[in-house]
Amino acid sequence: MSSSQKLILDKLTSILAETDNSKSAELLKLVEGAGRTFIGGAGRSLLVSRFFAMRLVHAGYNVSMIGEVVTPAIKAGDLLILVSGSGGTETLLPFVKKAKSVGAKLVVISMKKSSLMADAADLTIQIGNDSSFPLTNGMPMGSQFELSTLLFLEATIADLIFAKGLTEEGMRAIHANLE
Repeated sequence: MSSSQKLILDKLTSILAETDNSKSAELLKLVEGAGRTFIGGAGRSLLVSRFFAMRLVHAGYNVSMIGEVVTPAIKAGDLLILVSGSGGTETLLPFVKKAKSVGAKLVVISMKKSSLMADAADLTIQIGNDSSFPLTNGMPMGSQFELSTLLFLEATIADLIFAKGLTEEGMRAIHANLE
């Protein structure tokens, strides 16, 4: 293993050890109870949110990415999940307002326990804690948050797979076949 790989793995392990993993079960409970789930983010957090959305689709859930031209209107009983390191991403704040105004539930996944978005959320999942993300040479521009969030959400999907007895074959049958 290279020293850079060790740096990254050690940092992510440290951040995930500081993350409240009970939030995974709370997130899955909200997904299970939602009519539909809408997911989004901005920048690299958007990429992480797409990973999670795809896995939920593979698990049989009705999921839409916000901002797509075919995304339906959100309504009461739906769930909006936003990934935002800062919890205050300007382009995402209107989605928070809209979701709350129609009675949808809101989950915010962030490095901040309190923020404009987190304070409006029904569930805030803080990845790490307030001191988990110092500047780290070799891990530039937020990669600690995005990679930690990706691992947290992949583990959440693993929990879902075990809880529901999902199989690789069953999930592959739902996987996109027009790629």
